[in-house]
Amino acid sequence: MTGQKESGKREAALGFKRSQLLYDIKNLGFIEGDVLEPEQYHTRQRIQDIGERGNVDRVTRIMDLSVAHCTEKLYPFTRREIRRAPTVIDDRLREDKIYWIVLRVAADFSETTLIYLEKLIHEFIVSRVLYDWLSITNPSKREIWREKMEELEAEIMKSLKKRQGRVRRGLHPF
Repeated sequence: MTGQKESGKREAALGFKRSQLLYDIKNLGFIEGDVLEPEQYHTRQRIQDIGERGNVDRVTRIMDLSVAHCTEKLYPFTRREIRRAPTVIDDRLREDKIYWIVLRVAADFSETTLIYLEKLIHEFIVSRVLYDWLSITNPSKREIWREKMEELEAEIMKSLKKRQGRVRRGLHPF
């Protein structure tokens, strides 16, 4: 979703469907549990129960945190003024159907970069949730997901930095 905002700037909204995030989280949680040795039955069950009733509340909080983290990391593109006073923010558990990150980008910002960014952030959210869940259920595996999460975050920032300014090439007579 894109729209005109101010001269030379456009708004683009990246949407992350909760159902798609949960699908990937549950699948990867199942795989993480499935590769354990048969004698680790209880650990397997705890890992694979990531999307079950009660546990999904923790998953929701971490998804919320992950989206807020990405929004903050993208601050040059996502900053918004507080429009009304008082601004009230609370910690109620909400299960948003879609998580949105709205960016304000240059009019010539590449749509392919937005698509890439959406995919990177989706993977970051999934990795962040698995990192958190495995830190509780199987701490020996959490570092793998921390590394993946850090790689994705670095790639998110890299993709934006190379697109921030217009490339200008000087004229060469020969």
